[in-house]
Amino acid sequence: MPLATTTLALGSVLPWQSDVTPEQACASQDPSVSCRIVWNVSHNESFTRFFKTWLDTPLNTIFWIVVTLLVALILRSMAHRAITRITIRMAEGTMSEKIRERTRTSFEGSPALLNQRRANRARTLGSVLRSIASVLIMGTAAFSVLGSLGLNLAPILASASVIGVAVGFGAQNIVKDLLAGLFMLLEDQYGVGDFIDVGTAKGTVEAVTLRVTRMRDVNGVVWYVPNGEIKKVGNESQNWGRAVLDIPVDIQEDTERVKGILQETAEAMAADADWKELVLEEPSVWGVQALAGDAVIVRVVIKTAPGKQAEVARELRERVKKAFDEAGISVATPAPAS
Repeated sequence: MPLATTTLALGSVLPWQSDVTPEQACASQDPSVSCRIVWNVSHNESFTRFFKTWLDTPLNTIFWIVVTLLVALILRSMAHRAITRITIRMAEGTMSEKIRERTRTSFEGSPALLNQRRANRARTLGSVLRSIASVLIMGTAAFSVLGSLGLNLAPILASASVIGVAVGFGAQNIVKDLLAGLFMLLEDQYGVGDFIDVGTAKGTVEAVTLRVTRMRDVNGVVWYVPNGEIKKVGNESQNWGRAVLDIPVDIQEDTERVKGILQETAEAMAADADWKELVLEEPSVWGVQALAGDAVIVRVVIKTAPGKQAEVARELRERVKKAFDEAGISVATPAPAS
């Protein structure tokens, strides 16, 4: 029996033979993709109308919000990976030969210390750049989500601009801190692990952000110093350091003999396998620095790796004490300054 006859005999039309279009079923000249899919799957006008009236807009909104957030998360992950890859290359020293040679010229420490400093700076820059990337990407996604919810962003942006100007006047210190922190990182003034003196505090840098620098002093006290409040900074961990020892001896001692013992002791320390990596140049005895009462102060200096001055000075004092004891040289107590 022909198909047409069978259809007439049944007295009904199969769903895929319906003459109703998606535009008619969805009651729209330009139905959404989801409404078209519902109609093509169900071929039920009542269910399609119900979906169009109650479910189409909320589901579309939720769908685009989810897509926006997923894209933002993927972009943030890609940005973080790219930043991490770049900072790892900085830490490993994979840079052009010209930049590497310029870095060696400005840093006179050992290659190990140079690599450590580069790694610390790269880690700090990576943390800040990842934070900036997250704020920009997720902030853009948040505005897109608000737009998907039907909010008019123009008044919000206008209000935000006005509020931003007002807050800017009231938060000048924060802006100053952020700018100071940015230039500090770009200029590599100091980084995590450096021992610095900012006037109000002195200690080892534990964390650096765009707004604040966290330091821990020799007593274990943690200092939080806003970057904008740092007018000048002394970095004892950059390029090289110098251990300066002023040794007071009795005024009756032979200064030439004292200088000879100091020179021999310092040179022996510099040649020691445990210390030769930290001593960058041959030690030098500068001679009599001052006369103080019954004491003659003789100065000896050693150029050291950055941040190792105190460690080298302590070891040299111990060696000088032993050498003076063996030579019978008495250490004097200088007269207090009047």
